[in-house]
Amino acid sequence: MARKKIYLSISACILFSTLLFAQEIKETGKDPFSTAAELYSAGNYREAYDIWVSLYNSGRRSAALCFNIGNACFKMNDIPGSILYLERALLLKPYDEDIKYNLQIARTMVVDKFAEIPEIFFVTWFNFISLSLPSNFWAQISLAAFILSLLFISLYFYTARYTLKVLGFWLAVFLMAISIFTLASSLRNRSLVFHNDYAIIFSPAVNGKSSPDQSGKDLFVLHEGTKVTIEDEVGGWYEIRLSDGNKGWVPSISLTRI
Repeated sequence: MARKKIYLSISACILFSTLLFAQEIKETGKDPFSTAAELYSAGNYREAYDIWVSLYNSGRRSAALCFNIGNACFKMNDIPGSILYLERALLLKPYDEDIKYNLQIARTMVVDKFAEIPEIFFVTWFNFISLSLPSNFWAQISLAAFILSLLFISLYFYTARYTLKVLGFWLAVFLMAISIFTLASSLRNRSLVFHNDYAIIFSPAVNGKSSPDQSGKDLFVLHEGTKVTIEDEVGGWYEIRLSDGNKGWVPSISLTRI
């Protein structure tokens, strides 16, 4: 009964938010996204930021939205916030040169400079391909290819003609391979976009510890805007890995996941 009340409350909140959104568009004739864009163009970065972030927090997701939030953060000299949202935009649109360029500019403002261990090339390419299309689109291709492979394997078993048997077999193998690849791409896309282990340091300065407590030995110092990889979590601490391979523990409140 309690769970049902919670579901009803959530549904009511979503419905109320949708009605407010529709009413705003009806009254102003504009999407809040466009209103924020006008505010940004007029130099009202904080107001534009507030509107865009409210859209993001309401569940709206797009590369353009994250890109604009990142740019607004940069204008307000919020470098870690700028990097965070530009990284999120790049996950949604990895081939966009404007996002890459602005992210590169924002990264030049970060104090910490670490040598990077290069990623294996085929992992980089697979990640890029996976992010080139939405997860659901990859999943639809996978399902369609799987169904077609079943049809062609049926052709192989039930036809008496040799040429059709050969054609059905190899087409079934080819489509099954496509189905497996696109399914893997869908899962990888969802993992990178919604469950990735990357994070941005937001504390002005934080010490990387040898253990998940304040008594641990200081291993290094990180500053805001640095991108790290989360390896483990214990209590209110994250074990992080730097781009150069070094590891340490930092308080979870000192960073935000991408």
